[in-house]
Amino acid sequence: MENSGEISEKQMKYTASSIGATYQTPSLNSCINEAMIGEVVSSTGSYAPLSGRFWSAGDYEDQPNTQSTSHRDFGNRLCVHPKFLHSNATSHKWVFGAIAELLDNAFDEVSNGATFVKIDKLSNQHSGKASLLIQDDGGGMDPILLRRCMSFGFSNKEASSSIGQYGNGFKTSTMRLGADAIVFTRCMKRSVLTQSVGLLSYTFLRQEAYNDVVVPAVDYSFDPSHGVLTKLFHNSEEQFFSNLSVLLKWSPFLTENGLLENFNDMGSHGTKIIIYNLWHNDTGETELDFETDEKDILISGAPNQVRTNSICLQKTQNHIARRLCYSLRVYCSILYLHMPDNFKIILRGCEVEHHYIARDLKYCECVKYRPHVGGKIEAEVVTTIGFLKEFPHVNVHGFNIYYMNRLILPFHHVASHRGKGVVGVLEVNYLKPTHDKQGFERSSLYEKLETRLKQMTYEYWAHHSHLVGYEKKIPGSAAHQSVAHPLHPSSGCSIMPIPVNTSTTSIDTT
Repeated sequence: MENSGEISEKQMKYTASSIGATYQTPSLNSCINEAMIGEVVSSTGSYAPLSGRFWSAGDYEDQPNTQSTSHRDFGNRLCVHPKFLHSNATSHKWVFGAIAELLDNAFDEVSNGATFVKIDKLSNQHSGKASLLIQDDGGGMDPILLRRCMSFGFSNKEASSSIGQYGNGFKTSTMRLGADAIVFTRCMKRSVLTQSVGLLSYTFLRQEAYNDVVVPAVDYSFDPSHGVLTKLFHNSEEQFFSNLSVLLKWSPFLTENGLLENFNDMGSHGTKIIIYNLWHNDTGETELDFETDEKDILISGAPNQVRTNSICLQKTQNHIARRLCYSLRVYCSILYLHMPDNFKIILRGCEVEHHYIARDLKYCECVKYRPHVGGKIEAEVVTTIGFLKEFPHVNVHGFNIYYMNRLILPFHHVASHRGKGVVGVLEVNYLKPTHDKQGFERSSLYEKLETRLKQMTYEYWAHHSHLVGYEKKIPGSAAHQSVAHPLHPSSGCSIMPIPVNTSTTSIDTT
């Protein structure tokens, strides 16, 4: 990003009066066609009421609208029905999983200079209802990348270095969180600063009775030295203003100036996503609860704490393994195994404190596992395993399984009561996560991993349970004499593998 440091915050701000001449970029037409984004045309379809509940939002009858299928200069192209936006989003069963997908996109921008991702509540200017803001200061998107982001199946990410690979995360996550999403993005490329606005609106498509997904977008170039904003016409001036009118009608912003003010806090690069018309649960509440805790976002209907004199129940209720299910702050604290020093997750104005689960453990072992397929070693996985510090006064166990630094399965149960209090942390980059990144494909490699983790749990319990007050049921042996972790138990484990076995630096298994 050339010269990004030379542009001041003051230069980035502008008013409607600074919008200058227009400029045509016909070379972008082929990309717009490739990205399957149609020209917005007038609709004569009937109003289709939109359910506020996500799981019933796809239940509606199509309305006749012959005009909405019209696209200029597109030739033979794939049409995607608006219902697909909803059915595609059903891959996210858990609302926090959808938010994590958007956080992944911001985290992947660390390589482009991102230093933060911000999650917050906004108020919809039209309705006064809550909206969800997710903003980062990454590299942003030029007009071409924005269109690819908001269409289906594109991904420019390298599989070896990025969490996201399928090119579908933005659509599934935004449409799972709310009916509508508007994107503001600014990008500096080859010394040219562009800024774009795109709208992915299930409400617009439904109420205008479209039978194809149409994404209105407008683009500008910005000259910070003179504070002049220039409209970019890719097809025609008429199409630009047609798209702009749709943005002003169906977004929370009533004027072009109000729309463009969203770039004022963005600097020379970054992306801002505002998701509005948030979905409701079956009781009529929005799925995201912004009111209970002003520094957090909770899932509505989260269980209340049970008043009890039981120390075990109290500690279990308050443990991170339980709270991550309904507290976004807790979930975000363990979402990434390692956090770059210069990157922050800021939730409702307060930085999320990163939490290393391995530091919650005592009597740690580090176990190597080398999965074989056809006689070939697929990978080497090091699992840090131990008892929770609070055990036996907490009923929590399971493995925290990461992929490419991203938590996929938190406290995943693989064993029965013999694994009580046993928790592990591992990263398995040789497996393939499901599209919602809340599980792994049920391959033979995954099944072998689960089997090994179960064995690992029972072996660890057999050799260490006496350290937490249980009777030791196997005789000690020189070949495998477990000892206490070299650190004091109260200090927990280091995040890195630590030799704790008398005969080897780690337990090596295949």
